[in-house]
Amino acid sequence: MQDNLMSRKKPSFPISERFNTYLARYNRNSKIPVFYDDLLRFSGSIVVYDKHEEDTLWVRCYYADSERTEIDESLKHIYTILHSDGNVDSLEFLNVDAIDYCTFGNSKPFRIRVRNILNDVTTYFYVKIADASRIYGLEIEHILSPHRINFLVYKDTLIEEHIAGIPGDVFIEEELPNCDDHAKTQIAKQFVKFNERCMLRLLGDMRSYNYVIIPTHDFDRVNYTIRAIDFDQQCYEGNLKVYRPQFFKENFKMVQLVSEKLQINSIEQYRKEERSILAKRMINARGRFKELIKCMINDHVSTPENVRALRKDLYIFTNDMRFKRARTMGQILRTALEFVQRNYEYANTKFQE
Repeated sequence: MQDNLMSRKKPSFPISERFNTYLARYNRNSKIPVFYDDLLRFSGSIVVYDKHEEDTLWVRCYYADSERTEIDESLKHIYTILHSDGNVDSLEFLNVDAIDYCTFGNSKPFRIRVRNILNDVTTYFYVKIADASRIYGLEIEHILSPHRINFLVYKDTLIEEHIAGIPGDVFIEEELPNCDDHAKTQIAKQFVKFNERCMLRLLGDMRSYNYVIIPTHDFDRVNYTIRAIDFDQQCYEGNLKVYRPQFFKENFKMVQLVSEKLQINSIEQYRKEERSILAKRMINARGRFKELIKCMINDHVSTPENVRALRKDLYIFTNDMRFKRARTMGQILRTALEFVQRNYEYANTKFQE
C-alpha cells in the first residue's frame, strides 16, 4: 500500500471541438439555464456534518434573496432536463432543499438536493466544471462498464447524476465486519473484478471514498456490486499503480479480504471473466467506442511526462511493443483495450476450433 502514488494537483482540460461534436451526436450536449460559476456566488455557508458529527468536507451554501429564487428555478429546470424532457410545467412540484459545495479534491463540485413536494422523495445531482478527462471517463464508463451514466455538458459546465450506494470507506468500516462468510467472499470477488476493470480502462484514484458498494436483495441473500463514482482521474497519471485500486492504502481491508477468501486460481478466473466481458462490450458498441477513442487520440488530457511514464509501465507490464509508439493518452488507452480484445478473440477462435 502506498501513499504517494498521485500528483498533488490535476489540471482541468477544455473540451475540444471534435469531442464536443461527439457529445452533441450522442445527446450529451444540452443547453442549461445556470452555470458552475453562477453557483460560486454564494454569500455564506455552514459546515455539513455526518451522523457521527464529523466534518464531511461539504458546506451548505446560502445566496442573497435577490439571486436565490432565480438559482432555484434554474436548478429545477436542469433536474427536468437531466431526468425528463425539460418540461417546465412540473417545476411547481419541485423544491431545491440544499446546495452543497465540496471543499475537498480537484473538481470542487456542487451537490444539489431536489425534493418532490407531493411525496417527499429526494434526488441529487452535481454541478461541476466540464473537465474533458472526467467526461471521457464518464463516457467510457457508460460504454464499457455494466452501468449506465446520465450526464449533460454545456460550455464549461457538467451536470452529473448521483450514483446511489454506500460509500466504500463507510461500508468497509461499518458494514463489512457484520457480513457473513458468503457475503465477504462475494465482495472479495467483486473487488477483484472492479480492480481489473479500472486497470484495463485506465480509471485512476479508486480509493475507498471514490466508489460505492451497492447491496441488492435476491431471494434469501444479498448480492453486492462495486461502482465507481469519481471519474476525475481518467487517463491522467503516469504511474500504472494509480489505475489499480489494490495499491491504495484505503483499500487495504478489501485486499486483505481477497487474500483470505479467494484462492489464486479463483482470482485469475475472475480477472479473465472481467477482461472477456469488457471485450464483448467493446465489440457490441464498436461504432460509438471507435468515435470516442478517435476524439481522445487527438486530444490532450495529460502531460507529456505522464504519457511517457505510463507507456513505459504498460510495456513492462505487457511486453507489447505497441505501447512504445503511443504519443497520447488516447493512443495508450486504445492500445490497452486492443490488447484485451485481441486476446479475447484469439481465445474464442481457439475454442471454436
